[in-house]
Amino acid sequence: QVQLVESGGGLVQPGGSLRLSCAASGNILSIYFMGWYRQAPGKQRELVAGIISSGMTNYADSVKGRFTISRDNAKNTVYLQMNSLNTEDTAVYYCKVSARTPTLQNYWGQGTQVTVSS
Repeated sequence: QVQLVESGGGLVQPGGSLRLSCAASGNILSIYFMGWYRQAPGKQRELVAGIISSGMTNYADSVKGRFTISRDNAKNTVYLQMNSLNTEDTAVYYCKVSARTPTLQNYWGQGTQVTVSS
């Protein structure tokens, strides 16, 4: 079993920055994918950014140039640096990890609220 602990959400003014963290723990042999999704009220959950074990990343068009995803493999932790935040970034952000334990499965964090408001 894998546990994910997210942190870093909160209230920020438009134009501000936040950094999200998600630490994975448990009987982990390897982690293939780590990523962040978000879900705003009344909308479907969407991929914000992802990073695979090779370091290759992908981003939603709406966050390109503003958000940066990174991972620390030694700590089994993924980060999302969010800059130039706007009100449309307001959502619950969820961490997702694809880990081998030894079977490859997807795990989700509990979610952290990000609110961008003046």
